[in-house]
Amino acid sequence: MSDDLTKEEEHELAAVKAATLIESLPWLKRFSGKTVVVKFGGNAMVNDDLKRAFAEDMVYLRYAGLHPVVVHGGGPQISAALKEQGIASEFRGGYRVTTTEAITVVRDVLAGEVNREIVDLVNEHGDGLAVGVSGDGGSLFTGEKKGVVVDGEYFDLGHVGDITHVDPSGVLAAIEAGRIPIVSSIAIDDAHPDQALNVNADAAAGALAIALGAAKLMMLTDVPGLYRNWPDRDSIIDLIAVDELRALLPSLESGMIPKMTACLDAVVGGVGGATIIDGRIPHSILLEVFTLRGAGTEVIPDPSRRTENQNTHAEVGRRVPESAADPGRHAATDAAVTDTTVTDTTVTDTATTQKGNEQ
Repeated sequence: MSDDLTKEEEHELAAVKAATLIESLPWLKRFSGKTVVVKFGGNAMVNDDLKRAFAEDMVYLRYAGLHPVVVHGGGPQISAALKEQGIASEFRGGYRVTTTEAITVVRDVLAGEVNREIVDLVNEHGDGLAVGVSGDGGSLFTGEKKGVVVDGEYFDLGHVGDITHVDPSGVLAAIEAGRIPIVSSIAIDDAHPDQALNVNADAAAGALAIALGAAKLMMLTDVPGLYRNWPDRDSIIDLIAVDELRALLPSLESGMIPKMTACLDAVVGGVGGATIIDGRIPHSILLEVFTLRGAGTEVIPDPSRRTENQNTHAEVGRRVPESAADPGRHAATDAAVTDTTVTDTTVTDTATTQKGNEQ
């Protein structure tokens, strides 16, 4: 304890810490031994302090008895690598056109640079604790190429695809060995097994969560959550059932659609719950899993689950502190957009979609 604190203040501080630990007990009981899939992206992926906090969260989850699995993209790193090598980055309808030349760079960045950095950060807390898994290694992700229609014109996106099959055996083996799998969002082209496909990391996380029978899917973003009536900040949604989300989805802009679609698909596919989390808050994963307030918007299978979640969460007002709210934009306009995929491939190029869906 600090020499500046009185004995009474030390006891009060110790009591607060003990209360926090006790607060986590219902969640430890609920998730102990369960698999949770975390999509790592947004500001948390490029800010050094947030990256370290994320790695600590994953280690904490593991030693708390959960089995975390990390899925990552790497849009900013891919853009930087392509620029360095003089390869143009073109976007159509929010998708990065990935040529044969570019897919090699994409794969090297995701499976090499980004994956290795996350593994190293986690392994600072225990040698061999994390293990890298490439999406196209061992046929984890298999996909098929896709194109996009923009303003009535069809465009070939090159080596960009949708996931059609997941073989989680390699990830399950890593979990069984007590490791934390770190998965890159690359798939094998089903029609050409010697070629790779650039797939959306949000969709990859959702598909893997379903294949693993995960208890929870968490998506790190750069926004506090989903709003029902933007710009009314009090309309941030704590819990939303799949039917309500399905109705709201068409009104969202392209940056948020892949994330909410992945959450929707995961919950419909049997995942216990899926949450959009503000990754700009240090240790937001622990806040979501182990505290009363949580850190974002959770998608639940049906309205009857509200009672279960509210009883566990003991809902106490907004789940995100006001200071964490982003004053500049709606959750639907997430700047940490991903490399591939929106729900409808018939879209119009706008200022939003031209930014591209960065992984």
